[in-house]
Amino acid sequence: MTIPFSLKGKRALVTGGATGIGAAIATALADAGADVAITVHVSPGDDTIRAIEAAGQRGMAFSADMGALDASGAERFADEVAATFGSIDILVNNAGIIRRGDAIDHAEADWRAVIATNLDSVWYLSQAVGRGMCARETGRIVNVASVLSFQGGLRVPGYATAKHAVTGLTKALANEWARKGVTVNAIAPGYTITANTKALREDPERTRQLLERIPAGRFAEPEEIAGAAVFLASPAASYVTGHTLVVDGGWLAR
Repeated sequence: MTIPFSLKGKRALVTGGATGIGAAIATALADAGADVAITVHVSPGDDTIRAIEAAGQRGMAFSADMGALDASGAERFADEVAATFGSIDILVNNAGIIRRGDAIDHAEADWRAVIATNLDSVWYLSQAVGRGMCARETGRIVNVASVLSFQGGLRVPGYATAKHAVTGLTKALANEWARKGVTVNAIAPGYTITANTKALREDPERTRQLLERIPAGRFAEPEEIAGAAVFLASPAASYVTGHTLVVDGGWLAR
């Protein structure tokens, strides 16, 4: 009998899994029965690995800079993970950065860094890992988009552009890979307590403006985003593909 939300026997890779939403997703996948590998860059990810192991699952951290990834680098990285950890059944493209600044003065370096990390890495890694999934005719890819996949935001042109593109890429891959047994979906978190929202949360006026618009009246905890990833990675979502699941406390409904 299939248990709808069980990930027992599955292996997952979560990019940017050391902190924030990525760490919460990695832990939730382990709680559902998956072995979980994470990519780390700045933070070592020790807390996440301990949480995975506390759930009784195997955890492993791989050092990788998602912002420096290209097609050949993604292939080498996917091969390294497969050789060391095993073939990936679930890929969560979570790694992301944000650079704030008025559009008229937005630095080229900031634009390129955000696009490279938040969009290019999603494409390159999905392609590299997806090849194996398509060959095995099974797999789940979950991309982390944003409510700014649907809005322009303020002073984050690169971030909004990349997150819009992530939803388009999600649909494009879903269309091609559904018949190969691979689903591709996305999660669009609302304002969440992470490093990316630190500047907003430290600005009392901006915080007030945001909280007045969020029907839930608060920012999300990372753990409140993670359940959506477990659902999309699980047998319960076997007929869900090309979809972006919004988890925003009602922000977009306002």
